[in-house]
Amino acid sequence: MIKGLAIRIGAVFAYSAMAIIGGASVIGGIPVWKAALLAGISASAQVIERLARAYADDGKITMEEMNAAFSGKSEE
Repeated sequence: MIKGLAIRIGAVFAYSAMAIIGGASVIGGIPVWKAALLAGISASAQVIERLARAYADDGKITMEEMNAAFSGKSEE
């Protein structure tokens, strides 16, 4: 489960970084590597925050909570 979780967080980092390379980094004058790094870190941090909130609720993370954290949906 931990390995799969780490791979999924890596994927979030990668696709968020790739999305920003073509946009704000070229237009805004920010170095491409820096814009990609910031986008990846920001997206990964959001997923980790959702996982931490799910864990704080009851001390465990279900597969549904994990999938919701990666999809951006909140488990209420």
